[in-house]
Amino acid sequence: MNVVFTHPSKEDGAAMWSLAEKSTLDTNSPYKYILMSEYFRDTCVVAKQHNQVVGFITAFISPKKPDTLFIWQVGVDSSQQGKGIATKMLHYLLEQSSLQKIQYVEATITPSNKASQSLFQKLARDYRTDITSGEFFTEDIFPGDGHEEELRFVVGPLHT
Repeated sequence: MNVVFTHPSKEDGAAMWSLAEKSTLDTNSPYKYILMSEYFRDTCVVAKQHNQVVGFITAFISPKKPDTLFIWQVGVDSSQQGKGIATKMLHYLLEQSSLQKIQYVEATITPSNKASQSLFQKLARDYRTDITSGEFFTEDIFPGDGHEEELRFVVGPLHT
């Protein structure tokens, strides 16, 4: 399994969208993935095998919290799950010199998404730091029926 990690190009956006479409992720428009790959490429990562996108992370630095990297989505192709690709993508991002001032990693995760909760718990263990979680986006603020609440998970501080 020769997987290469890199920042995405705008040409990777369509493959990121396609991967999200066939997963359990909330699917955004293809434009969002292209936009993230162009304007937020330094805080995003793709995992490629044989030059095909098999994983991605979209993230950004919070304007109100310049020491916090907010992870928007983590997607891994079903054929690659269980191989540690999500963890390796997070580490790849956090090892970038442009992100050395990041002290916290934040994400929102539904209560039923145990895989994502485990991913961020592992990140906290890897960095030997704390993880907290709590209510953030309650069900009642989402339109329609069927969207679970989103809990906020915060890992950090990463560097002491």
